[in-house]
Amino acid sequence: MPIILNHLACIVKRLTKDERVAMTRGKHILIVDDYPDALDMWAIYLRAVGYEVSTAGDGLAALAQAERLHPDLIVLDLELPRISGFDVARQLRANPETEHIPLIAATGYSHVTQLDRARDAGFDLIVVKPCDPDLLVDEIERQLHAADVLDGKASPFFEEHRHQNG
Repeated sequence: MPIILNHLACIVKRLTKDERVAMTRGKHILIVDDYPDALDMWAIYLRAVGYEVSTAGDGLAALAQAERLHPDLIVLDLELPRISGFDVARQLRANPETEHIPLIAATGYSHVTQLDRARDAGFDLIVVKPCDPDLLVDEIERQLHAADVLDGKASPFFEEHRHQNG
């Protein structure tokens, strides 16, 4: 299995645009999912795009990793063992050390009450699985850019001008 995953990473890396790799360099993403194959797939894909990636398989591990590593963004499944993704998000938002980290909920459920619960828990964005990998990367980049703008690390004028002028 690892040989296949490594081969997939090489294919993805070749298909990725050079500017996307340059934009993601140095950004650290924590992916949290209790399904090991999903963790492996997302980690390989995001590494191939240029992100540094850490993973966690349950809610308690997610909290520990977030507090220890201070990732730039967390992609978090909602239904996790030990502590749900909802509770992880609430605890991260209540902690001054982690409250600023953008949170993307990844869920297989699209019922409106589940999505409302995710928003109320503090998620910045919700994606419904299965999710197109390029769509997730686009959303990650959007959230990271918004966080950089809030931190004063990026200029919203420059970004708007860049999009308008190609």
